[in-house]
Amino acid sequence: MGVSKQQAVENKKAIVAAAEKLFRERGVSAVGLSELTKAAGFTQGGFYNHFKSKDALVAAVMDKAMEDGAAMLLGCFETARAAEADPMQQHVQGYLSAEHLANIEAGCPMTAFAGDVRRLGAEARQAYARGLAWNFDEMAKLIDGDNLPEGRKKAVAVFSQMVGSLVLARAVVEADPDLAEEVLREGRQQLLRAIDG
Repeated sequence: MGVSKQQAVENKKAIVAAAEKLFRERGVSAVGLSELTKAAGFTQGGFYNHFKSKDALVAAVMDKAMEDGAAMLLGCFETARAAEADPMQQHVQGYLSAEHLANIEAGCPMTAFAGDVRRLGAEARQAYARGLAWNFDEMAKLIDGDNLPEGRKKAVAVFSQMVGSLVLARAVVEADPDLAEEVLREGRQQLLRAIDG
């Protein structure tokens, strides 16, 4: 008896979800195909029913991560507006928080995959680049919606500092938690001052 189309879609989603979790935790190159299929509950043959290669899976993971990241960002902005708070200030505070520092599995994919992306296949790199550009554009609307080219320049600088601060804090949090907190705190304070200015 064959697998229904709906079940095939669910199986593919399960493989992508298991892969994303492992990739975020350990990095793409550190995760082998046998580990991926085991985590998703499939055989390697079952994997190849859905993806022609690990690169194809990585591209699917990156597409999903970018979609989820976009939904998360827009949700953050809407939550801030509903609370009558400044969306960019709320975003900076949430992004450079202890909670986001610890949330590697479901946090911003820009940070989660920053160290891996240059070594990935072309499709995955393109998905990451599209996601990054989209983030810049959405933040530009908030920073200077009347002058989008100027807003984008500022958004590039702000978001680059946000991602950099989080990447550095994650890099040292186990070795020196106080240093990680300092990186988040100072990054947050400097960015909030820049946004207010």
